[in-house]
Amino acid sequence: MSGGSEAVLEPGHAAGEHPVAISRISNPRLRALTQRYGTIVVVGGGCYGSYYVRQLQRAAASGAVAWDRLVAVDRHADCPVATSAALRGGAGDSPGATVEVASWHDFFARWLPGARDDDAIVPSPLMPHLMVDWLMQRVRARWPGRVVSLQPLPRAVPTPWQKAGAGSVHYVSFAEWMCPINCIEPARCPHTRGERTWSMPPTLEAYVRDERARGGTLDGPLLLHCQHRSHGVGMFDAGAVRAAERRVQAAAEQGAAEFLVGTVSHCHGALARLVIGA
Repeated sequence: MSGGSEAVLEPGHAAGEHPVAISRISNPRLRALTQRYGTIVVVGGGCYGSYYVRQLQRAAASGAVAWDRLVAVDRHADCPVATSAALRGGAGDSPGATVEVASWHDFFARWLPGARDDDAIVPSPLMPHLMVDWLMQRVRARWPGRVVSLQPLPRAVPTPWQKAGAGSVHYVSFAEWMCPINCIEPARCPHTRGERTWSMPPTLEAYVRDERARGGTLDGPLLLHCQHRSHGVGMFDAGAVRAAERRVQAAAEQGAAEFLVGTVSHCHGALARLVIGA
């Protein structure tokens, strides 16, 4: 997902709005001439990760983006980001990329609890639903005696394409074609050449409202909305993940709870139903 700001509690852009219009981004940091971050975490140091690091270097060189730390997370110490001197070089006022050799789950288990609101995550198109896994781990650690699981969605999501994945993760898309990795999901779709009239966040908000109107107890949605920031690189804020955790814990303190959790862009998404027993 390269398109798509934080959207834990906020809807996405209305149809027809350009997803990179700074005036429409809620985070004040993104309204500045230079987007400034603490740590940017790139999920993966291989094909996709090296592309994102290269594009971020170009963004930094142009003055569009700055960071205190740029980290690529990969299990392999010899991944392309680690072995390329060019990718590990600094750009502008920002330092070069470093590589954290770890599994994605292990890294986020260590890093996310102390992440700052100005940190951001660049997801990989091929990564599992890491954020719902992290939320589930956090709930289990806080309430070890409760049953916490991922369950199938109660019904289909109204998107043209969807597929049930392993572990009750549900993949959805408004595209029935293959999208390029660097698509920023502009107001005019590059494939259809027409107006992009769809957006995943408001679609999922309507889905949850409909479920509750039917008598269900599904809450949310808690959405990590990957939005284009610069030079073809999409991110979601670490603060959005922490906000999702606070909302889950507040509900779980009252008893049983279930949430629709998604890592999404305007066009695509990975969804899961997080269920917490009494």
